[in-house]
Amino acid sequence: MKKGLRWKIVLVVAVVVLAVVVSLPLGEKIHLGLDLRGGIHLLMQVVTDDAVIIETNQEILRLQEQMKKRDLVFAAVTNPEIGVILVSGLNPDQEVKVRDVLEDSFREWDTAMGPGRATLTMKPQVAQYLRDQAVNQAVETIRNRVDQFGVAEPTIQRQGGITGDRIIVELPGVDNPDRVKNIIKTTALLEWSLVIAGPAQDEETLLSPYGGQVPEDGRVVKGDPKRRAEGYFLVKKVPTVTGKDLRIVRRGTDEWNNPAVSFSLNPDGARRFETATGENINKLMAIILDDKVQSAPVINSRIQGDGIIQGNFTVEEAEDLVLILKSGALPASMKYLEERTIGPSLGADSIRAGLMASVVALALVIIFMIFYYRLAGINAVVALILNTILVVACLAYFKANLTLPGIAGIILAIGMAVDANVLIFERIKEELALGKSIAASIVTGFKRAFSAIFDSNVTTIISAVFLFQFGTGPIKGYAVTLIIGLVANLFTAVFVSRLIFDLTVSAKARQMSI
Repeated sequence: MKKGLRWKIVLVVAVVVLAVVVSLPLGEKIHLGLDLRGGIHLLMQVVTDDAVIIETNQEILRLQEQMKKRDLVFAAVTNPEIGVILVSGLNPDQEVKVRDVLEDSFREWDTAMGPGRATLTMKPQVAQYLRDQAVNQAVETIRNRVDQFGVAEPTIQRQGGITGDRIIVELPGVDNPDRVKNIIKTTALLEWSLVIAGPAQDEETLLSPYGGQVPEDGRVVKGDPKRRAEGYFLVKKVPTVTGKDLRIVRRGTDEWNNPAVSFSLNPDGARRFETATGENINKLMAIILDDKVQSAPVINSRIQGDGIIQGNFTVEEAEDLVLILKSGALPASMKYLEERTIGPSLGADSIRAGLMASVVALALVIIFMIFYYRLAGINAVVALILNTILVVACLAYFKANLTLPGIAGIILAIGMAVDANVLIFERIKEELALGKSIAASIVTGFKRAFSAIFDSNVTTIISAVFLFQFGTGPIKGYAVTLIIGLVANLFTAVFVSRLIFDLTVSAKARQMSI
């Protein structure tokens, strides 16, 4: 045997052994995707306007503090539209001082002064940054919630690139889908707002003292009957503190020994909370979660920064709320555009169908290649089996999720591997027809077929890379298996197949010499 063939044999054997070692145990390294294992698929849209509104509300509080600290006269600070702050009732004699405050402390806002008023408009680039950050933060928050719940191999990603406002969530193999969906769906926009009026049985009764109109600095929030907070409340539009100000949150009990949620605020939130409660003793403070009043206790004294959320919770509900608040409130509300629950039985059917399609496709290809090309067909079959082993090994090494589109990618890669062998064999037949020797025909056949094989594989790999870059879950799974299969094909169809031909010719040469 030639020395050049020995190192090739050693390389192929080493690759096969390494592939087998990497693949085992197969069941622990290749995870089944949503369509094969069953689970939940959610398509959500982030209402990015909320992020701008929340930032505007925080800036309103900061502006009010700055104005009061410098003894500047004003009637009200409101937000008439998204990303706009209106300061009304200004003293004309203090216009220069007001302008100095706005230019020094609110540089991310465009300022316009008028008679007795000032208008701040959020700069477009700042608003866009807040919207982008809202989507990114929503992805991370959902991922934190899912991780704490213990769902294995979730898919949580932004749809539509860096400018998209949609999020895909796929959770395969969940044991309690309803509870997981509730945790993911809960926006957890937690707010503490002073109550202006209420509770009342309906909005008409609530707003009758105000001529049936909602005051500029207020908003109407409905109570949650399940949490002992029935009726409608008129609360301050700008909350005193929000879930962003939470420092510690844990499950506890209330004065009736019922499950509740205890919390502590960070220094800035505690300072604002202490000031608000100290100035509004004997008034109500509404605890609002996702635009529903959970409770509205009376402020009996100044509160420094520790409190409790009561709401007639069960133990599981209190624990879930703690989990949600610990993982962070979503930066904006969510719209649910699509929701699918795939049962494990459907996943089992998909596995059987996918495996059957793969086995049938492989069997038909093997039969055709052996029938048409005879001994050369056996060469192609060996290369094809090795190609499949390498694909499985790569999926196992990267602990990839196998989906139905992924299986389709493997089948397509098998087809292209066979196509490569067909190109090589036909080239060899052409050379033999010209009267060349077997060894010379093999060398020339592989040489002439290589460029066509390389070009077709590389162009398909480039297409698959784009599918992976811009596609979503199932499309990415298809692209990954296709890319791996095509790269493995360049090794098996060219290197391994050539090695088998060379070994065959070498063996025949030895027999003839004997």
